[in-house]
Amino acid sequence: VQLQASGGGLVQAGGSLTLSCAASGKIPGVNRRGWYRQAPGKERELVALIMNNGITNYADSVRGRFTISRDIGKNTVYLHMNSLKSEDTAVYFCNYKTNYERLYWGQGTLVTVSS
Repeated sequence: VQLQASGGGLVQAGGSLTLSCAASGKIPGVNRRGWYRQAPGKERELVALIMNNGITNYADSVRGRFTISRDIGKNTVYLHMNSLKSEDTAVYFCNYKTNYERLYWGQGTLVTVSS
């Protein structure tokens, strides 16, 4: 099973983008879906998580601007990004975690915010 991320691109500061991450098949025991990002020269960092019960968690830097959601029927997780800033420029990776502590990663999608 693979995760396919899409939706990245070039956007002006203050603009919006929505990222999508679809699993190619069913992944047993998924209990958490999330987005991470890695800016040039920096380590990968958590952006947002959503649990199976709908509880969400956000990095302080994006709280109030980004919203994570999921469509379990479509096996897809989304990241709605508003009020984008230049510091949001990064490669964004989706991630699924299972009850068995197995991690699945998408291939990454580049978001570039121009100031």
